[in-house]
Amino acid sequence: MQRILLVEDDDAIRRMVVFNLERAGYQTLEAGNCQEARVALADHRPDLILLDWMLPDQSGPEFARALRRDEATREVPIIMLTARSMEDDKVRGFDSGADDYVTKPFSARELVARIQAVLRRSSPADEDNEVAANGLVLNIASHRVFADDVPVDLGPTEFRMLKFFMTHQDRVYSRAQLLDQVWGGGVYVEERTVDVHILRLRKALKPYGLQRFIQTVRGAGYRFSVKGKS
Repeated sequence: MQRILLVEDDDAIRRMVVFNLERAGYQTLEAGNCQEARVALADHRPDLILLDWMLPDQSGPEFARALRRDEATREVPIIMLTARSMEDDKVRGFDSGADDYVTKPFSARELVARIQAVLRRSSPADEDNEVAANGLVLNIASHRVFADDVPVDLGPTEFRMLKFFMTHQDRVYSRAQLLDQVWGGGVYVEERTVDVHILRLRKALKPYGLQRFIQTVRGAGYRFSVKGKS
């Protein structure tokens, strides 16, 4: 049974979400603030974290960034729950390391569908164990990336994006196509989100001089190529 950690300080929302998650077949852990979440994480590694934006001891985005810096939780998918619906807020949420963003009020059906989609994207696929390109090596089984044998720190969305690029080199993909391939069909995410994660991926590869592999094709989208800059 897959385990979900819900970090939400509103008791009524927490009870409603837990009821619907357990009815959908998930095991749930509850926390009313970030400190309680840390205690829960010390005892159990969840398959996914539902994280409220407004928490009493720390904001959701700040806590998400801390989770992404921690080796034990850096690959655990995060869905942000928030009443903030402005595009800039959503971009900030994704930039903090969230994999998806659900705006309150939300239906139980929508939330469960989003959870299922994120968990599907995070599950390892049956494919070759490693992909390599000019000193850049991506290990699919361990979810690790190396640049000339040095570990590269990537979040789960950047890892999926790089995996797709490295297994589909020299082809140009539009933002819409990347959303379908990296986030999955039926997930409602703004196309600008792709640009945010492209920037994060380039930033992670820059110390190794490999950001040039992620190329912008003006008016068309992005491609991965080791043949030079766009």
